[in-house]
Amino acid sequence: MPRTSNADPMAMTASRRAGRREGSAGFQRKRDLILDAATVLLNQRGLRGMTFAEVARSVHLTTTSITYYFRLKEQLAAAVFEHTLGRLAAMATEAGAAPDPRTRVAIFLHLFFDLRARVLRGEERDLAVLSDIRTLDEAIRAPLVKQYAAIFRRICAFFGPLDDPARLALYAARAQMLTETVFWLPAWLHHYSVSDFDRVRLRLFDLLSNGISQGKDLSMEVPRAPLDSLRDLEVDSSRGNFLRAATRLVNERGYRGASVDRVVAELNVTKGSFYHHLDAKDELVLECFRRSYQRIARAQRLALRSGGSQWQQLAACVSMLLDVQFAGEWPLLRTTALQALPSELRTRVVERSNRLALRFAGMLMDGIIDGSIRPVDPTITSQVLLSTLNAAYDLREWAGALPGGDAVRMYSSTLYDGLFDVPAETSDHAAQDATAPPRPC
Repeated sequence: MPRTSNADPMAMTASRRAGRREGSAGFQRKRDLILDAATVLLNQRGLRGMTFAEVARSVHLTTTSITYYFRLKEQLAAAVFEHTLGRLAAMATEAGAAPDPRTRVAIFLHLFFDLRARVLRGEERDLAVLSDIRTLDEAIRAPLVKQYAAIFRRICAFFGPLDDPARLALYAARAQMLTETVFWLPAWLHHYSVSDFDRVRLRLFDLLSNGISQGKDLSMEVPRAPLDSLRDLEVDSSRGNFLRAATRLVNERGYRGASVDRVVAELNVTKGSFYHHLDAKDELVLECFRRSYQRIARAQRLALRSGGSQWQQLAACVSMLLDVQFAGEWPLLRTTALQALPSELRTRVVERSNRLALRFAGMLMDGIIDGSIRPVDPTITSQVLLSTLNAAYDLREWAGALPGGDAVRMYSSTLYDGLFDVPAETSDHAAQDATAPPRPC
């Protein structure tokens, strides 16, 4: 005889539904904890250091438990990147709703500074560094790149309508400078107290608004040092060839994508040849950073010996380094490769970068004293200058679509004149797809 129950069927159904809701909420909470831990590891160690075992250890789960939420490591990474891109899109949308370019940029900066403050106070998850998107398999990477492209176009639109072909290239340069500035904030903003963030933000906005020039057209006064000025550091040797190939591959594919196999394949040599010159891949990346910083230091020294005002010397240095980034066979290594280095090596690289920033700060201070540079905060400006030069590599295709020295003049104008200066008419040869984004960085 079938068993019967006196329980109310409606009550049982409601109980089951409540249980599913509670289970769903618990699933989402655990998933969010995993994403939080993965974001921290991704930012600290890059994609190669974000292992399931490390994530599991961070949230007190087993590795098998992590695979219940994300079957593959790349799926977990994609979820982290997707969440960050969603937050960036929301910030760009909120800022883009303001009525004019200055207000849009001011709101965008405010949102990033407010986020940094909340992250440092432990109130919110940090944004993921996006550079390792380029190392993912195509099927996973493509939708993320498309998402970033939409965000980048939205930021381009901060500066004006995108139906003006003559201005598209300029708006792309401004958007690249702005995005790299806010992405680079975590590298130096932690040196300031959170109580000083408003003051730092206002000084940064002043720099982005007005640039460093004194308001007159100084572009014709800039001595353009030839690219060959830095060529003697691009040694034509087996070791130098490995460094040149590795720099390009890391910039294009990230640390994980620039495998030893790819490096030796590009040079058509054996792995034995690679290991004869370099002991390990970390040593390769570290040496690439050393060579990049040597060339920045050389450009600074050449500029300081070039004569003219301090502004002219700084502009000559910027010109040399942008030529390297836009047209040189051996570009500067993108700082996003820092993620993949062990912490002790990363510290040494950052220290060298800070010394270069201090030299730029000294050049800026001397220019303020001699009156050729507008009074700006030299510490903040030097960091913006370094990040702007570093990000120029991602605009190589954009630069190639512009005639002559237009790319260097247009991109450097973001530093010299700010993001809102009314420009002279740009070339009709500017690429129609000039707002196509650089690789996420």
